[in-house]
Amino acid sequence: MRPEPASAQIVPDSEHRGLVARLPQVPRDLAQLARLDRPIGWWLLFWPCAWGVLLAGGEGRWSLIAWLLVGAVAMRGAGCVYNDLVDADLDRQVARTAARPVASGRIGQRMAWAWLVFLCCIGLAVLLQLRPAAQAVALGSVLPVAAYPFMKRLTWWPQAWLGMVFSWGALVGWVELRGDYLAVLAALYAGSICWVIGYDTIYALQDREDDALVGIRSSARAMGAHVTGGVAAFYLAAIALWSLAFWLLRPDGVALLALVPMAGHLVWQVATLKPDDADNALARFRANRLAGLLMALACWVVGNA
Repeated sequence: MRPEPASAQIVPDSEHRGLVARLPQVPRDLAQLARLDRPIGWWLLFWPCAWGVLLAGGEGRWSLIAWLLVGAVAMRGAGCVYNDLVDADLDRQVARTAARPVASGRIGQRMAWAWLVFLCCIGLAVLLQLRPAAQAVALGSVLPVAAYPFMKRLTWWPQAWLGMVFSWGALVGWVELRGDYLAVLAALYAGSICWVIGYDTIYALQDREDDALVGIRSSARAMGAHVTGGVAAFYLAAIALWSLAFWLLRPDGVALLALVPMAGHLVWQVATLKPDDADNALARFRANRLAGLLMALACWVVGNA
């Protein structure tokens, strides 16, 4: 009996559950367009924001963290809408993305742009809660975000560009509270980029066959048969850079011990990863929501000791 092709195991982005499934058709399509039914994306965008705040000593700044969470939900949604508008033709050729609202034609371009503007207005409301220096840092992400959908056409490493974008919140959270110890911030940010490359490479494993057919580039394709080792290398680099950040801020062993749960979780991801099993890859990717929490706790321990 022949094994089921990888594409048949793909969970399509059009799948809806829970509250989203109960919405009327158009609101449901808009929610799907912003991936509100897939919260893993905004968790992954939010966690670096929380890291920046907590490592900067922001214990008790729960209102700030809450605002950053709202911003992560809104701006991740806006990014998904923009990505789908740019990639509609490519999405129609990939099994996992063919039924997305714009690619399938259920949502027109004009409505999608209006939804994008609305989500950006929510982001603007969050931006206005920050002090001017942090506002300037946040606005600096606009061009990298706008360029991201084109990276898969230009480079084999769009995951590295995504790493810069999805880690940007660490810069915002830190600068909102303090402007010193920039070497600590640089190491935290660089480690986050490596983490994103690792988990998004795992995510891209789901699409390798379809991506090859339509010419989409990814780190998962670039690594080929060495993808497990490649993910391990990026996760190791993330832990090394975060260790450096912690040590520069607090040079004692407790700082490094705080990273042990996060390091153990990443080791588990790599040890149990099955590159040819789409369900396994998706589960390991989603496990990074817990990884982000473990890193947040480590930042809290080190930043507020």
